[in-house]
Amino acid sequence: MRGQMVTEYKARKFPEHFLWGASSSAFQIEGAAAEDGKGRSVADVNAAKRAQLQADTRVASDFYHRFQEDIELFARLGLKAYRFSLSWARIIPDGDGPVNEAGLEFYDQVIDRLRYHGIEPLVTLYHFDLPYRLVEQYNGWESRECVHAFERYARICFSRYGNRVKYWQVHNEQNLMIRVDERMNIRAEDPWEADRQRAQMDYHMFLAHALAVRACRELAPGAFVGPAISSTCTYPVTPNPRDVWAARSNDRFKTEYALEMYTAGRYPGYYQRYLKERNIMPETRPEDEALLAGARIDYLGVNYYRTLCASYLPSDPSHPAGLRQFRGNEVDFDQFGYFRDEKNPFLEASEYGAQIDPMGLRLVLNEYYRKYRLPMIITENGLGAADVLSADGGVHDPYRIAYLKSHIEACADAIADGVELFGYCPWSVMDLLSSHQGFKKRYGLIYVNRDDRDLRDLRRIPKDSYYWYQDVIRHNGL
Repeated sequence: MRGQMVTEYKARKFPEHFLWGASSSAFQIEGAAAEDGKGRSVADVNAAKRAQLQADTRVASDFYHRFQEDIELFARLGLKAYRFSLSWARIIPDGDGPVNEAGLEFYDQVIDRLRYHGIEPLVTLYHFDLPYRLVEQYNGWESRECVHAFERYARICFSRYGNRVKYWQVHNEQNLMIRVDERMNIRAEDPWEADRQRAQMDYHMFLAHALAVRACRELAPGAFVGPAISSTCTYPVTPNPRDVWAARSNDRFKTEYALEMYTAGRYPGYYQRYLKERNIMPETRPEDEALLAGARIDYLGVNYYRTLCASYLPSDPSHPAGLRQFRGNEVDFDQFGYFRDEKNPFLEASEYGAQIDPMGLRLVLNEYYRKYRLPMIITENGLGAADVLSADGGVHDPYRIAYLKSHIEACADAIADGVELFGYCPWSVMDLLSSHQGFKKRYGLIYVNRDDRDLRDLRRIPKDSYYWYQDVIRHNGL
């Protein structure tokens, strides 16, 4: 009897209506970057700068022309949800001018096709692809005009698709996007001026998020709306109390300050202190406080790939507290007076350097649920690798299966811990354009037969991980 009870308990790791899904984003998958009236985006411009080195957004995975075929593959996979983004510049080419009906109709077809196959559309409004005309007019998010342009765009989307879309995400990874100057179009050479612009842009994006949440309540009643954040879980490199503080500060400055704004409508004290010490407090208006506090979200989308490790980095007269230092990349910056990024000697890394740590996912889910008491869905989680098409015509990726398996098990453990997790959407549903590695670095469950220079036939080939995940979905995670 006792053995039967244990078996029965283990068999209930995932809720009955758990949303097994997969993810993508518009600029990385669609292609057709200048077709049917679409305007240029920051992502298009940045990709064009690297066009001599890797693939760009002009074709990407060609989902724009092949979405019906692709969604058939999603249905055969058994997806319960598909998390994807709309291209703001496809719907409003200059960001704030005439609406492009062809863009709206494209997403009508995608949403309707998903629903035909019983796949829940999980729609992101903004995934790294600000219309470039708003940069030329206002320097993008530095201006409050961009906030109003985004609210208008959000209202158009809620009005058009709100009767068919139940789950909305406003911004994807604002807390990560704001760290990368290229994605924000920050060009200042002076570090202080760059951080001043960054703080103002970040604040304006929070205002835009709040206005979109309010518009969703009005135009799509009954829908669920929230952000997708880039999660961080940082370990201290030693038990030294300063290193422990550094690890916590790394999580706070890179993720938790944003979660506080999304859930409480204000910056936490430690972040206000940083803004004041750097003399970069953003410009605000009296009416903002009530708007931010009233933008109640329904859930958190969690993007998780890896954990970090930190040591304490003291400040000095030449390096004041809060100044950033980039030894590796902008995402994992060091900050004087707070933290320094370190390698964790206890973890293995992918071929692209991301340290693999499924326990970190369990820790993140438990920590966020303890603090914010909101239901969550994994909106990105995956392994980038240089997959190859084998002589037998298949793509054999046991490394991806091992990664996904261990992280799905971490999700099950978190659910058993009491976390309210209602879905899992690995990144990515198919191979797509990686921002800095093109098609060399592949995340997909479906192989796209092209490389950075040769489009080949763009044939879709399910990988071994596709069939493995198909079985996971069929058996609800068992």
